[in-house]
Amino acid sequence: MSKTIRVLLADDQALVRGALAALLALEPDLEVVAEVGRGDEVVGAARAARADVCLLDIEMPGIDGIAAAAAVRDALPGVRTLVVTTFGRPGYLRRALEAGASGFVVKDTPSRQLAEAVRRVHAGLRVVDPSLATESLVDGANPLTEREREVLRVALGGGPVATIAASVHLSPGTVRNHLSSAIGKTNTSTRAEAARVAQERGWL
Repeated sequence: MSKTIRVLLADDQALVRGALAALLALEPDLEVVAEVGRGDEVVGAARAARADVCLLDIEMPGIDGIAAAAAVRDALPGVRTLVVTTFGRPGYLRRALEAGASGFVVKDTPSRQLAEAVRRVHAGLRVVDPSLATESLVDGANPLTEREREVLRVALGGGPVATIAASVHLSPGTVRNHLSSAIGKTNTSTRAEAARVAQERGWL
């Protein structure tokens, strides 16, 4: 009899967590041992429940799933993480893998494939949604610097340059330079457009 794989589910939507738990419960070798609705609860819950694999949504309160994957990697190196998300953006895939996630699949993955992804990740393998892997290669790496990402994240709110500058503790001139560079790298013509494109590609 193979060892049961202990799974933690992290998703801020209780319905989604319930559906995933019900699907995984049908597999004889998988057991859902914890469920959380916030990214900043993952490490504590995984440690307490002795989870083997954490299934992480990306958009959660507290910290997002990518930051949660990094936190698990740092605090619980023996625990694997698998990002399961609605947002199949190539930039997210790249960032998740950089954060130490062992896999990245979208939520409409058939239940049998999802269960197999959990097994493969637990075995130390990497699992990536094939269409996203292709898109990620086509789109290339995130061209934005950390500062440009920071400035664009604030620019999503739509405030004037002075407000953005105060928020990121830079001079308005420096913020304009970062915005101009980001607009060039995203092939857009306004900062609002640049922020939107960067967000859609998972670069923020």
